[in-house]
Amino acid sequence: ERVTGIEPAWPAWKAGALPLSYTRKGPDEPLTPQRYYASASPWDPRAPRSGPWAAASLERLPSVSVETMYDRVGGEQFFFDLVGRFYLGVGGDPVLRPLYPEDLNESKAHLALFLSQYWGGPTTYNEERGHPRLRMRHAPFVIGPLERDAWLRHMADAVRGAGLDAGDEEELLSYFEMAADSLMNSR
Repeated sequence: ERVTGIEPAWPAWKAGALPLSYTRKGPDEPLTPQRYYASASPWDPRAPRSGPWAAASLERLPSVSVETMYDRVGGEQFFFDLVGRFYLGVGGDPVLRPLYPEDLNESKAHLALFLSQYWGGPTTYNEERGHPRLRMRHAPFVIGPLERDAWLRHMADAVRGAGLDAGDEEELLSYFEMAADSLMNSR
């Protein structure tokens, strides 16, 4: 049985720093870590009424420090450098360049701030521009396989030029491939 409740922050869960769930075999048995992390809900009749996992004692949950990609790569400067390398490719690309405004500075800043925030940095992007709404922001542009492949090629080159360790490089490349696929709106 699964005890439902408050889910942990994504980076801590992804890093495996938190147990993924707590279950118990009987009403008087303690909770034991299982596959899904959840704190006990006060409305669940199976929830413990005392002890460290009681719903009223959420403030006693251990804090977990997780190093994010933003931390591992050195912070915001990494993402501004990554975006700079990416836009060097975009600037000369006959497929992509027509999709961008004449002055690329604002586009560069938006992308760098978005990536910084996405990978664990400050929420400057949200504060300045609101929710990313990536599909909505890209809807006015025809993005088919040709555009996706060109975008992904330049971004992959920028990532590979960053000198990251293999794990971080693979994590970024996987994200960019997923993002490029999800923004396609034409076949």
